[in-house]
Amino acid sequence: MNKLSLGTVQFGLNYGISNKGGKIKFKEAKKILNLAEKSNIELIDTAISYGESEKIIGDVGITNFKFVSKLPDFPKGYINIDEWVEENVKSSIKRLRINSLYGLLIHKTENLLGDNGKKLINSLNRIKNDGLVNKIGISIYDPSECEKIFNIMKVDIVQAPLNIMDRRLIVSGWLSKLNSQRVEIHTRSVFLQGLLLMSRNSIPSYFNRWSKIWDRWFYEIKKNNLSPTEVCLSFIFSLPEIDHIIVGVDNAYQLKDIIKKSKSKISQIDWSFMHSNDQLLINPSNWHKL
Repeated sequence: MNKLSLGTVQFGLNYGISNKGGKIKFKEAKKILNLAEKSNIELIDTAISYGESEKIIGDVGITNFKFVSKLPDFPKGYINIDEWVEENVKSSIKRLRINSLYGLLIHKTENLLGDNGKKLINSLNRIKNDGLVNKIGISIYDPSECEKIFNIMKVDIVQAPLNIMDRRLIVSGWLSKLNSQRVEIHTRSVFLQGLLLMSRNSIPSYFNRWSKIWDRWFYEIKKNNLSPTEVCLSFIFSLPEIDHIIVGVDNAYQLKDIIKKSKSKISQIDWSFMHSNDQLLINPSNWHKL
């Protein structure tokens, strides 16, 4: 199985700290999807809230993938949850031009914990039983969310951030726990929204407070004649518990480079100095000061 999977937020939105080109044009999206298909990438990750991402994927017309999408934030004041879930899922399937979704994730777990949480869980199970989706799950920002959700519903897929710097999923014990419970693990943010791939001079001044980490990072990379892409991919591919490693790209050239470097075998180097628990660094939602 090819663990490398394609994230498509850039198809519909301006996304990523290192993205200078903005939203991907249709022609480039087609190139990316064609390359993904030829490279035996099995899974495409998208979301209803990713702008026109689903429509663009559907217009390209390649259906030889497993498609995972995510429900948007539940609207306040909406009464019929069953209807809302079904409408969203059917619209997603229609835009993608497929018969069913491989996975449907809740984008914000607080929707499952609120007043309508129980009804939402029942709706998810219903559309799964109806065959509109194969698996249901959650997209999380912090492993602590798992504890709350696993107490109230059966989860097939958990998508979580994980990279050489942000190791919360490992340290919390949830990586091994999910694996032991046979929950499918999808990881994102391998390159921390592109921050880990930026040159020393192009890293925004906001990150200067962690200059000791950056200095060591670039020193080790240069000394060992490696690229940041190789190191980030090597770290994530060294974790056998992971089922799908989602990467986002700005163009087909980047995807080609990632595919090539995901196969690189690099010597064992101690990268523990890159591990950080600082939420101001590892959580991009805190980068609002940039």
